[in-house]
Amino acid sequence: MPKAGIKQIAVNRQARHEYFVEESLEAGIELFGTEVKSMRCGGVNLKDAWCDFEGLELFVKQMHISPYEKGNIFNKDPLRPKRLLLHKRELRRLYGLVGQQGLTLIPLQAYFKGGLVKLEIGLCKGKKLYDKRADAAKRAAQRDIERAMRARNQG
Repeated sequence: MPKAGIKQIAVNRQARHEYFVEESLEAGIELFGTEVKSMRCGGVNLKDAWCDFEGLELFVKQMHISPYEKGNIFNKDPLRPKRLLLHKRELRRLYGLVGQQGLTLIPLQAYFKGGLVKLEIGLCKGKKLYDKRADAAKRAAQRDIERAMRARNQG
């Protein structure tokens, strides 16, 4: 359920299928004007994106922002690395967790919050094939239960 003043732009549905999300946090993102305009039109794809450290700065990579139609020479490379804006203590904590525990940072969703573009990133651990199968079986069982309850209430 969206909160007041928040407009969702894109969601990475595949991330929750491929990873266990241990923790999520909100980060600002450094963008150019034509990229923001393109995001307002919904031209963003988070499917293959991930976050990586370069020194003590965090960048989101492979996040595709389509070139803005009317941007001509001001358009940037759609796949350029974009810097994430977090407090230094948050960056240090994440750097330690990613380095020691084998966790990875995955963008979960992009949204506007009060006119600013925010990215929700998740501290994730990869799922094994049997974990994915167990999740699928659990969802199917829940769906069957709900279907039976609806049929029982209608009949």
